[in-house]
Amino acid sequence: MDSLFSYLYIVFLPQVFDGLVVGMAIVLVALGLTLIFGLLGVLNLAHGELYIAGGYAAVALVAAGLPFWLAVFAAPFLAVGIGFMIQQFGLGPLQGRPHYPILTLLLTFGISLILREAAQTLAGPDPLRLAPPVTGVLVVGEIFLPKYRVVVFAISAALVAALWWGLHRTLLGAVLRAVAYDRQMTASLGIPTRLVFIGTFAMGSFLAGLAGVLLTPIYSISPESGHGFILLAFATIIIGGMGSVFGAVVAGLAVGQMFSLGSLWIPPVWAETLIFVAMLLVLIVRPQGLFSQIGRG
Repeated sequence: MDSLFSYLYIVFLPQVFDGLVVGMAIVLVALGLTLIFGLLGVLNLAHGELYIAGGYAAVALVAAGLPFWLAVFAAPFLAVGIGFMIQQFGLGPLQGRPHYPILTLLLTFGISLILREAAQTLAGPDPLRLAPPVTGVLVVGEIFLPKYRVVVFAISAALVAALWWGLHRTLLGAVLRAVAYDRQMTASLGIPTRLVFIGTFAMGSFLAGLAGVLLTPIYSISPESGHGFILLAFATIIIGGMGSVFGAVVAGLAVGQMFSLGSLWIPPVWAETLIFVAMLLVLIVRPQGLFSQIGRG
């Protein structure tokens, strides 16, 4: 019994915490996806490249002498700039055309390939990593938690809470939800829906870039990093329900736990496979996602 308790306390609980850190990072990426889908009806296949844009920008800024915490704020704006160009010059001209969803899928897939090749050309194929700005461990009883991962979890949780509050407790959030519900009605009321589209895409891009910055000291960054993360984010929004912020949060935390706890007993590749098995089961049993009834916001 003592050995079981020690295993749960020393091995299992730290792994649960690690799953929370991974899950909250996935939530940041998935929230950007679900906001863009909820408002524009676009599945942005280049969203993973916005994630690596934030990571690479942070590496470059820190190498140039900028303190890490300033880079955390500044680096995601590269992702915002790329996202603005995608929305303004790619998705914007396609609005109103026949087969809009298919056209946007093809467009964003092509953009993702271009951005991935650009990253490999400019930064090389080798992974890059930042030194954690916070070192050491936090000791809770007999549990040792890396301090930087605690900081990442706290920042991610605060951002998710702020985003939920902004969407459901502010006038701007009410406008976003109204545009998502009926864009023609809101446009007839004088709401500048075009600016809402641009702002929402910028917000989603910022969240993806920020996740890239925060995770680079933990997992490193490479041209292929975005591909792996976007698959986890897609699994998250499919399980949680397309367009549902609440669903993205719950499913993201669950996905993080499946990966982290699964890695205790099986190879990480198989643990990741469990996530997609869960996604497949949800598609079979409830194709609209577990929390689709919560609403698109």
